[in-house]
Amino acid sequence: MSSTPEPVVQVLLDTDWASGSLVADVRRGLGGRPLRLPPKWLYDDEGSRLFDEITRLPEYYPTEAERSILATYAADIAAACDATTLVELGSGTSDKTRLLLDAFAEAGALHRFVPVDVSEQTLRDAATMLGERYPDTTVEAIVGDFTLHLGHLPEGQRRLVAFLGSTIGNLYVEERGAFLGALADSLAPGDWVLLGTDLVKDADRLVAAYHDSQGITEAFVRNCLVVLNRELGADFEPDRFDYVPLWDAHMGRMDLRLRATVPQTVRVPGAELVLDLAAGEEIQVEISTKFRPAQVARELGAAGFEVRESWTDPAGDFAVTLARLT
Repeated sequence: MSSTPEPVVQVLLDTDWASGSLVADVRRGLGGRPLRLPPKWLYDDEGSRLFDEITRLPEYYPTEAERSILATYAADIAAACDATTLVELGSGTSDKTRLLLDAFAEAGALHRFVPVDVSEQTLRDAATMLGERYPDTTVEAIVGDFTLHLGHLPEGQRRLVAFLGSTIGNLYVEERGAFLGALADSLAPGDWVLLGTDLVKDADRLVAAYHDSQGITEAFVRNCLVVLNRELGADFEPDRFDYVPLWDAHMGRMDLRLRATVPQTVRVPGAELVLDLAAGEEIQVEISTKFRPAQVARELGAAGFEVRESWTDPAGDFAVTLARLT
């Protein structure tokens, strides 16, 4: 009787990566105008807890819509491509991805799973659990940032890269193009990508999804100021900001901002910044682009991917698109 192989965990991030990256992002984002903070700094322990609550809110549909697509069509996805390695970018606990893993394992096509995430402990815990659940599959986890380390994806088999949760919608247009181009450069012709995207819908419904009645999304966005206070010694007073979720119809995206309610000077000693804010001035914390299928195909096509299949939930809220690198 063979024993389950130990997962391999490759650590590509330095121990001080988070602090150095935070300083660089804050200097770049708050050192000029417009004021921006990258959304990845929303996800400390408290932010992750709040986001987990958000995914269960009645107003917030994307998580369950995507899960329903994977539950219904995972076997079709496995049958539609010839991949034997599944890569997941921003894997976390790989919760939804287990639906795909089960389908690929059932088809006898799951030889290797490569979860990629910045959280080493979360990744190690998930890798151990997945190794036990899929004993015939090699687990090669990568502790890395998918915006930096795509070139380190293991080679040698046909790969399917899953980028789910409409995380791509958190990137600006030029960032999406750069990301998809870098992903194409890291893959070989014939490799696959599986992309989850939230779709354009009624504006009132979109705003409600990011302005829930319990105020959990507001607390989640405000938490970025708490992170800066804790990590960089900043003196933000979160109560001096209003939470402003906007639907930008021209850009096709939700825009989540914090608006200063009074003039204020904020010091961020860890980033050697002093920030003078006028009343009404805003900090852009996160965007969430909503797509149309033709736009998804166009952006993938610009990077060299050809769409082969696309699946939506019954309400047409969300899409999961399978494309192949030509």
